[in-house]
Amino acid sequence: VQLQASGGGLVQAGGSLRLSCAASGRTISRYGMGWFRQAPGKEREFVAAINRSGGSTYYSDSVKGRFTISRDNAKNTVYLQMNSLKPEDTAVYYCAADRNWYNPRDDYDYWGQGTEVTVSS
Repeated sequence: VQLQASGGGLVQAGGSLRLSCAASGRTISRYGMGWFRQAPGKEREFVAAINRSGGSTYYSDSVKGRFTISRDNAKNTVYLQMNSLKPEDTAVYYCAADRNWYNPRDDYDYWGQGTEVTVSS
């Protein structure tokens, strides 16, 4: 499966963005999906994940209550709605897919190319 993330940009603190991850090659209904981010000089970290049906979601403590992950299997797309953005949310955001999905917070087989989010103070 090929993944293409989009929707990043420059936003002021307190603002919102919605990231999209469009999949091709395979239907994403077979995959657990996740969003990760990597800030400059830092390691990549887990942000959010969603199971195949969309019935279960997981979030890192740093984004819980502000970000919402969702999916539309008919459109083969996963979304990350980001509200109340903070400067510390600045990072390149990546979407990922995994067929087995043993660990929603890690061990993904397929990765998109990333979309950059910059939050100004």
